[in-house]
Amino acid sequence: MRGLLRQPLTVVGLAVVVAFAVLAVFAPWIAPKDPTAIDVLARLAHPSRHHLLGTDALGRDLFSRIVYGARWSLGGALVVTAAVTVVGVTVGAVSGYLGGRVDTVLMRVVDALLAFPTLLLALAIVGVVGPGLRGVLTGLIAVGWADYARVVRGLVLSLREREYVGAARAAGGGDVHILGRHVLPNVVSPLIVLASLEMGQLILALAGLSFLGLGAQPPTPEWGTMLNDGRVFLLTAPQLMIYPGIAISLAVLGLNLLGDGLRDALDPRSRGVIPS
Repeated sequence: MRGLLRQPLTVVGLAVVVAFAVLAVFAPWIAPKDPTAIDVLARLAHPSRHHLLGTDALGRDLFSRIVYGARWSLGGALVVTAAVTVVGVTVGAVSGYLGGRVDTVLMRVVDALLAFPTLLLALAIVGVVGPGLRGVLTGLIAVGWADYARVVRGLVLSLREREYVGAARAAGGGDVHILGRHVLPNVVSPLIVLASLEMGQLILALAGLSFLGLGAQPPTPEWGTMLNDGRVFLLTAPQLMIYPGIAISLAVLGLNLLGDGLRDALDPRSRGVIPS
């Protein structure tokens, strides 16, 4: 934590991430209005004390929709990150520790997934599963774990040859015990950095798929869906796209700054400590 707080940009990123997390968790208490409530008489209203950011084409409060959008966008990215971390760590750890044919088969599967653009492959999966937030999450999970598996496999390959792993094996420790007690704890730091950086990309992917009409469906107040709803009013009411665009940019920027800070803080060389 001291390493994080010494970096001003990381503090800014952490503050932004915490702010959006607070919006997502406490959305029902922060949002002044129902984000899906339609008021045709107040459509495309300018910012006022009744509507802090104005309203959209159906008279829905933009500020409330932005607040609830944090819950859908950040929540979706968090679900995907948790799922791909579990799958990727399991596959990468098994592949790197066991080696041999198991490693060959698993890595060929990973190579096949990494050979295709992630977003295009996710689009294909969503086309099979069907549009909607569930389909998008399924598609991103199905293709997103490969990066984690590749990173974990490389770390496990180097860790399994360390002296303390050999000592644990000589003492009679089983494979599961050695992986859980001696190997996986040493890959936590790189995984934290990778997850924080990947979450920003996942927010962009979720927003992009929703903008294409494949993600969250109206009237769900998701940032990508809001961009899609506002594109027909780009010239007459550009704020319908500007506000959710700013929210997406700030969330991604905050996560990237936090990820960079975590990488520096968790790297022993950045603290003048050379690992043995």
